[in-house]
Amino acid sequence: MNVPNSYIELIEDDKNHQCDNEDFCVNVVAAAKLPSQFGKFTALAFHQNADDKEHVAFVKGDVVGKENVLVRVHSECLTGDAIGSLRCDCREQLEGGLSKIEDEGEGIVLYLRQEGRGIGLINKLRAYKLQDEGLNTVEANEALGFPDDIREYKLASHMLKTLDVKSVRLLTNNPNKVAQLEKYDINIVERVEHIYAPNIYNAFYLKTKKEISNHLF
Repeated sequence: MNVPNSYIELIEDDKNHQCDNEDFCVNVVAAAKLPSQFGKFTALAFHQNADDKEHVAFVKGDVVGKENVLVRVHSECLTGDAIGSLRCDCREQLEGGLSKIEDEGEGIVLYLRQEGRGIGLINKLRAYKLQDEGLNTVEANEALGFPDDIREYKLASHMLKTLDVKSVRLLTNNPNKVAQLEKYDINIVERVEHIYAPNIYNAFYLKTKKEISNHLF
């Protein structure tokens, strides 16, 4: 398994960045082989100039210039992704996305550093405490002075454009994610449902996602 030459060429090309008229720029800066329990991937590191954060794409195969690429856009969830928290379905969605892309033989998981629907780890834990006291996810965020979901997907669109992906099949249940990516000129040819069974700890969270945040379960 080698890193595809197309990714190396992107890194070596000082014009590989995607910028908009607000001087928001994203470029790929490193690539490495990444064998994992889900399959063999290439990890591509991206830098975003506006807040100096680092993001990553886990890519199966060579997707540069391709159409109908299976894509999962996943926002960081330390408690779920790393620790296996049962309060959410984040780990199932991340691992399921990687597994489905491995089965497909080609695709991308974009891993974005926007913890807690964009409010950060500390505020997410504060929201958890409010949920333990009876509030739902949306009510807890609003009690802390935040909207339901402040995640932003312009970054994801720039990452896909940097890779010259022509069209995507998007693994998501979130209509807002679809709408934002389309607003940023990503051609979504199909929404692929991405549903996992609830447990006793996240059932109310998923119910809130469906009934208040309009997720498509």
